[in-house]
Amino acid sequence: MLHLSARALEELNACLSKVAMPDFDAAVREISEARRIALYGVGREGLQIKGLAMRLYHLGLQASVVGDMTTPPLDAGDLLIVSAGPGTFSTVSALMKVARMAGARVLLVTAEPQGAAAGLADVILPVPAQTMATDQGAASSVLPMGSLYEGALYILFELVILALRDELGVSAEIMRANHTNLE
Repeated sequence: MLHLSARALEELNACLSKVAMPDFDAAVREISEARRIALYGVGREGLQIKGLAMRLYHLGLQASVVGDMTTPPLDAGDLLIVSAGPGTFSTVSALMKVARMAGARVLLVTAEPQGAAAGLADVILPVPAQTMATDQGAASSVLPMGSLYEGALYILFELVILALRDELGVSAEIMRANHTNLE
């Protein structure tokens, strides 16, 4: 089992080391300049997106998950963050179109920056990892299906939060104070 753990960690490290700093910085800038932020992802990507939404809230930003009853309408000055690992999902593309028509900007996180959803994004954060669409063949990850992409999202999103925390001057104490006390 430990050899699988080491290989999985090596794959995650290799993936994250290929994330281009200009793309990372552009994503951080988009988030830091947004008035309100809505986030969306499907399946396990959606779980990672929800974790990012929670951390953005801990930073004191107005962040919500698409589909929650308290998600406000997007408008100019707002940002939609979506994940489409394989390059497109019909729901992601539909939401991107709605957000753009409302005047919001769109940040796409994807393993396939040439996919169909890229044409609807203002900013793209490529995460070069295996997804469910590319999980077969000799170069397949030790992790099943899209887990390499999803695991990379978890770590990458935490790194985005660290960069935002520094850029926005938010202390760990403020983040902790924004954490729910209803658990």
